[in-house]
Amino acid sequence: MIRSALIVIPLLVVLALVGLFATQIGRDPSLVPSALIGHKAPEFVLPPLATLPQPGFSSADLSGAVTVVNVFASWCVPCRAEHPFLMQLASRTDIRVFGINYDDAPDNAAAFLASLGNPYARIGADRDRRVSLDWGVYGVPETFVVDAEGVIVFKHVGPLTPESFERQLLPAIEAAKG
Repeated sequence: MIRSALIVIPLLVVLALVGLFATQIGRDPSLVPSALIGHKAPEFVLPPLATLPQPGFSSADLSGAVTVVNVFASWCVPCRAEHPFLMQLASRTDIRVFGINYDDAPDNAAAFLASLGNPYARIGADRDRRVSLDWGVYGVPETFVVDAEGVIVFKHVGPLTPESFERQLLPAIEAAKG
């Protein structure tokens, strides 16, 4: 009886783990649920990024219009890859694009934006990463859609791709516009 239990119990554990892993195959790892979806953006005030003309921003600036908030850094290679999508969004007049510069030297961030273009109407410098943590940021880049009432309605983890831009971000923007 004990010998059977020593064989059956580990076998059941292995089968349970195989079942758990099997259910995760094919899931998109960028779809990280956020506890903030459906809630007001956290209260914060970020100073402007030194050397750039854009003002910083705060949670109070997130009401009144649909806003795309992008968390980026000059040292972030995927941020470069997604940048054309942000430039495309910046050309729209029905939304705003704000940036949170994550743990970055101001001169490096300014050079990054000078070389790729600056899509942000406002940029907040989050040198100590506190605001990003309050937003639930795991790493850069991350992109949020905030509705006109200041409620976070969408979060995308990782760089925007043609597929995520068309199938996820743009529909989230349209839904936020109501």
